[in-house]
Amino acid sequence: MTEQTIAEAVAQQVADLEPIQPRRRWRWLARNNAGLYVGGAILLLVFACALVPGLIATGDPLGINLGARLITPGTPGHRLGTDALGHDVLRLIVHGTRTSVLIAAVAVLFAAIFGVLLGLLSGYFGGWVDIVIMRWTDIQLSFPFILLALVVLALFGGGVENMILVLALGGWMDFARVVRSQVLSTKRLTYVSAAVAMGAGWMRILFRHLLPSVLSSIIVLLTLNLSVNILFEAALTFLGLGISPQTPTWGGMLSDGQVYMSSAWWVTTFPGLAIMMTALAINIVGDWLRDQLDPRLSGGR
Repeated sequence: MTEQTIAEAVAQQVADLEPIQPRRRWRWLARNNAGLYVGGAILLLVFACALVPGLIATGDPLGINLGARLITPGTPGHRLGTDALGHDVLRLIVHGTRTSVLIAAVAVLFAAIFGVLLGLLSGYFGGWVDIVIMRWTDIQLSFPFILLALVVLALFGGGVENMILVLALGGWMDFARVVRSQVLSTKRLTYVSAAVAMGAGWMRILFRHLLPSVLSSIIVLLTLNLSVNILFEAALTFLGLGISPQTPTWGGMLSDGQVYMSSAWWVTTFPGLAIMMTALAINIVGDWLRDQLDPRLSGGR
């Protein structure tokens, strides 16, 4: 074996041991995850319904037509049937997407901002700051979410804004705990110690050096909590604690159709499927993002 052949063999072995580049790993994970395409397609459809519902299902979603009540699915003009007031089920689902997704997305954004900020402060400063924030987190985690929702909605009433407030108050703890645990280990790294030695202020260290190191976990939590918020919003509206009946929502459709489950199954089945498929698609994409953002989960490829 010549020296050139040996050198080429060694170079090939080194190349095989090198970790895959981010762009290549992105393509590899996408190519080997068929569920990602299904989940991505569902999310694109959901976002399209939320952004331009009028283009997908034209007409007034709350227009009453008692002459067309409880029409079965498959009827021309009413592909998914109608409810007890003659509302077109497809039109209600499409227009209800905007409210349900908007509430869930805004609530998880507020929860992330508040929870990440508290987690950064708790993990970096430690001491009494950490004790106060973590005990507050533990107390709220032990407080039943449904009871918190009852208290807030009873005091301030229903509506979109108050529903966002309830979901944000019930979801910031996960962000705080995860960010705190990562900051506790990250703040001991050399580059953070060097920034402290060079006289960098605590705000610069938090947002310039520590925050980027926890962004991957924050993104994954955002996706997972988004699906949870969609389920919570539907559950609270189903119980009559959330959005008013004048606003189309998936939870409201479930609540209105529960009386007709035996005689008109489609009134509750189709909005229930919309909730389930949206939550499933978000979880699939969230799992894929977790694999993409954490090299340890890529199997070294």
